[in-house]
Amino acid sequence: MGTTATWDALWLDVHLLPLAPADPAATVRDGALAVRDGRIAWLGPRAALPEGATAASTHDGGGAWLLPGFIDCHTHVVHAGQRSEEFELRMQGQSYEAIARRGGGILNTVRATRAASEEELLAQSLPRVRNLMREGVTTLEIKSGYGLEPESEARMLRVARRLGRELPLRVKTSFLGAHALPPEYAGRADDYVALLCDHMLPALAAQGLVDAVDAFCEGIAFSTAQVERLFETARRLKLPVKLHAGQLSDLGGAELVGRFGGLSADHLEEVSDVGIAALRAAGSVAVLLPGAIHFLRETRRPPVAKLRAAGVAMALASDCNPGSSPMPSILAALNLGCLLLGLTPTEALAGATCHAAAALGLSGETGSLEIGKAADFALWEVERPAQLCATLGFNACRQVVYQGRCRPLPG
Repeated sequence: MGTTATWDALWLDVHLLPLAPADPAATVRDGALAVRDGRIAWLGPRAALPEGATAASTHDGGGAWLLPGFIDCHTHVVHAGQRSEEFELRMQGQSYEAIARRGGGILNTVRATRAASEEELLAQSLPRVRNLMREGVTTLEIKSGYGLEPESEARMLRVARRLGRELPLRVKTSFLGAHALPPEYAGRADDYVALLCDHMLPALAAQGLVDAVDAFCEGIAFSTAQVERLFETARRLKLPVKLHAGQLSDLGGAELVGRFGGLSADHLEEVSDVGIAALRAAGSVAVLLPGAIHFLRETRRPPVAKLRAAGVAMALASDCNPGSSPMPSILAALNLGCLLLGLTPTEALAGATCHAAAALGLSGETGSLEIGKAADFALWEVERPAQLCATLGFNACRQVVYQGRCRPLPG
């Protein structure tokens, strides 16, 4: 006699790509997936459905591919203003670093963001977030870092929290106060780091606005010693850390992430074999950001072959920001991850799901289709999952489900 099951919802006539970390290439043709209480209750071949199983609602997938909801694990979507003038300068041959040293780059966005109210920040951020949601994103990381003073940083993080409350979307926040040196602290980087460690980060953490701590370890930003001081503060506050590491030069950021058992090291256009070994030993994720490479026309690439050989998990994200990656599109990140970085389609899809979940500390909650995990998934009208990577500028998303509920695709 078969096992009887009662579910809230059941999807039939779907092909499943669970993207479980142990075997991300495994598929189930003509499958089914059941949901109970916002969690995945059953999945497998339709022919293996439990005898007598019932569901309050049944959905016909029409032969679509059902994948975990995408996770964009590195974004700067909350900001004000735009920087297309810098795009023009780069097209005339000026470098990102040279523009930044003249007070452009991040500080340009800082000026606009400081001047924006909370409602203005929310209004400017919503279109970017909705575009990601249309592309099947169900979990989004949002960084601060364009305020660089207590109230503006808090305002950014409050907007990020509002996005997670007001939209059917899981939002994780990262405090990136160590993104650039604010102009009022010119020549006094250590004093600014002291402000971050002694006042800003503890206050924001006490308000429940911070899920993780990030920093930009670079010659135009902060040294490894300064970042280490910030990470020590994060450790005392029991907050996980991550790092913008090796984008323009290798200052040992990957080793620092490994030493602190960080969630991820992001960018990694420049990273040593020692840094790769440190990430592997710590179980930290390498977050690859091909949008920045594309928009900055970088010739340096993350050493994907070495990361792969070392067994370092590779996540993939949009890095959506106003300057170096104005790209609110996880689908574009999939395509560029393959074409620019040499990822296989399976690696790219795993990078935007199960490995992205690990980069946010969410492996037990979401990122793959497994019993007990959140019912976060999307249906795609494609013949093969690789089409999601092979196509640019077309969105084949048919339906998005977040925590077991069908989510309207934003208009």
